[in-house]
Amino acid sequence: MNSQEIFSSKYVAGKRRSQYFAFGIFSFLSALVVAVLFAILGFIIYKGAGVINWNFLTESPTNGMTSGGIFPAIVGTFYLMIGSALFAFPVGVMSGIYMNEYATKGKLVRFIRVMTNNLSGIPSIVFGLFGMALFVKYLSFGDSIIAGSLTLGLLCVPLVIRTTEESLKAVPDSLREGSRALGATKLQTIWHVVLPMGMPNIITGLILALGRVSGETAPILFTCAAYFLPQLPETIFDQCMALPYHLYVISTSGTNMDAQLPLAYGTALVLIVIVLFINLLANALRKYFSNKIRTN
Repeated sequence: MNSQEIFSSKYVAGKRRSQYFAFGIFSFLSALVVAVLFAILGFIIYKGAGVINWNFLTESPTNGMTSGGIFPAIVGTFYLMIGSALFAFPVGVMSGIYMNEYATKGKLVRFIRVMTNNLSGIPSIVFGLFGMALFVKYLSFGDSIIAGSLTLGLLCVPLVIRTTEESLKAVPDSLREGSRALGATKLQTIWHVVLPMGMPNIITGLILALGRVSGETAPILFTCAAYFLPQLPETIFDQCMALPYHLYVISTSGTNMDAQLPLAYGTALVLIVIVLFINLLANALRKYFSNKIRTN
């Protein structure tokens, strides 16, 4: 074996060692992330599973929130999620369509994209203060479901815009050109060709955004969340209880913390299950729309 072959074999061996070392680090970090996730889930399940029963899920809090259930908080959380989706989805999708399909690529699009990224990085408590100033005070909605929904919708919009824009970018230009060659207008092309192709990722982005807002406390603290409401809201201008704020309240204040802490862990477990369900729903809808596009 000559010197060149020896050098080549040492180079290959060193390269393999580097590759195995890097693969080992990545595997360890991935396993660490999974371990942390399971540790958190295991802790919450261990502490909260004991209080989960039908009465806990279907009754209102009683005895100064030291007993009873969390049904009003569950309903209020879903009201806020639905309300924020009704605002964020059309605004975010139409903004994403404009940026990718209509706006001329240049300084304006770059400016809007930078502002969107900055908006997504603003702390949620700032959204809460803005929502209180605009929706609660200036528009006179008061502490209400509509004020909280609009505030959470603003929190969702940046993610929906970027998801829509990236989804539409992934649609090949050949489909647009083919549609236009057949005589379709630009709007018809977007509505019947581009948007259906990007819909799986758009829906996924929206649902993931809802998963984020379902656990937000600061925005609803200033706009809609009530400390205790034994009855369900009747209109969108009523206050409501919500799981994140209810969890905060029973974990930090009260007259009997020993009785409230198990309820807090049970509330946290329900909130985690809701977020997990939302993520599974996003994956299911993504697969459904993808299969529908393939069959068509």
